[in-house]
Amino acid sequence: MPYPTFEQKLEKKIISRFQKAIYQYNLIQDGDNILIALSGGKDSLCMLEMLGRRMKIHNPYFKAEAVHIRMDNVNYQSDTSYLKSFADGYGIPLHVIATHFDFSENSGKPICFLCSWYRRKQIFNLAQKLGCNKIALGHHMDDIIHTAMMNQFFQGQFSTMPVKLQMKKIPLAIIRPLCLVSETDISQYAEMKGYEKQKKLCPFEKESHRTNMRDIFNTIEKINPEARYSMWNALEAAGKLIEL
Repeated sequence: MPYPTFEQKLEKKIISRFQKAIYQYNLIQDGDNILIALSGGKDSLCMLEMLGRRMKIHNPYFKAEAVHIRMDNVNYQSDTSYLKSFADGYGIPLHVIATHFDFSENSGKPICFLCSWYRRKQIFNLAQKLGCNKIALGHHMDDIIHTAMMNQFFQGQFSTMPVKLQMKKIPLAIIRPLCLVSETDISQYAEMKGYEKQKKLCPFEKESHRTNMRDIFNTIEKINPEARYSMWNALEAAGKLIEL
């Protein structure tokens, strides 16, 4: 019997960590109706694939739809026909919503904040319209760790984006099914699977605190390869990964 290839090992690793996250943090239950936020980047494509494959197993039994938000007045571009074809391949309907925001409003707030806020608003509105009880976001383990570092260093608090967040005012929960998967593994998997990249990146993307945290954490991992698991265990012990 031939030894498994690197590609086979990588796929098995991602599926295993995706499934572990679902069960360990009780992210998906029978009867869930999940709205997948599909940005078009590698993380959200990987998340949709994993959810689509899992949905066909019917354990747990759940339904899923996806949404892609286009911001008309921000000059970036995704191939929506590719995204629709990708989602169709897993039996997941895709909704494409175009919206915009006024650059002059809420003066003083960064454009990235405004863009994100309006995108989330559209996602939440659609989720409620479709009768979804959960919204799936494509953040991976590195995103969660880097956020914890930023919150600690710049806000003086030990917190992060939770793996599961139950909203207080509306009957919706935010889940992050890729929370146990590393960014490196997703990047390699995206390359292996031939995921198409966005046609045009956002012109407002630039060096940020998140970029700095990524560089710092990469240095830390060279000193201690187990650093990410130490950080993760600390977040888990402090009860920062689940908010109900």
